[in-house]
Amino acid sequence: MNDNFNTIAGWTLFAGIVALGASIGSGLYFQADKPHRPHEMGFPIEGVAEAGAAAEGPALAKLLASGDPAKGQAIFAKCTACHTIEQGGANGIGPNLYATVGEPIGKGKAGFAFSSDLAGHDGTWSYENLDAWLKSPKAFAAGTKMTFAGLGNPQDRANLLLYLNSEGSNLPVPPPPAEDVAAAGDKAGAEAAGAGAQKASDQPVLNEQEAAKGGPKNVGGEGAAKLTGTDPTVNKH
Repeated sequence: MNDNFNTIAGWTLFAGIVALGASIGSGLYFQADKPHRPHEMGFPIEGVAEAGAAAEGPALAKLLASGDPAKGQAIFAKCTACHTIEQGGANGIGPNLYATVGEPIGKGKAGFAFSSDLAGHDGTWSYENLDAWLKSPKAFAAGTKMTFAGLGNPQDRANLLLYLNSEGSNLPVPPPPAEDVAAAGDKAGAEAAGAGAQKASDQPVLNEQEAAKGGPKNVGGEGAAKLTGTDPTVNKH
């Protein structure tokens, strides 16, 4: 009896092993037919952005050219909890921001203790650096004490930069891209041409008889005299 039990158990175990092997084999076979995305793309596909890539917006110079410092002043209301901006204003949680645009980064405010990341940063508060700072202070200087998350709207940042610049800085605004200037010139030329065509279409068209009679009001003169065979400059006796 023991021999029969061992035989049955052996065949059962063997059948289980065969079934398991068949399942693994069929899975590998059918999985091989499914397409897989390679870990590294062999070449970039046009029109498909890489993972994590952000779409670029308009150039900063273009946003500044169309910006409004009055709107920037309204946005600055968010900053007044920590900053003053009037000349001679006191430092608060953040430094006074009068004449900030163009100053050395982290060194231009007497009496204010900047973080080591800002104090050790090279360069000045140019429009580009301020734009990057306002977008994400932590990304610009990881150790900054500033807790403001940043302004995500590029036009809001440009408007705020224009307002900051108007408060004691007056740093020249970079010119808009050349292609924008050219496009504006083409648009102005097209509008002028359209206005000229409209003006010409509005002028009355006279036939020979109307021209000979001097037109509706004041058309005539030499052309009318030639058409009628008379010369109004010659006195008749």
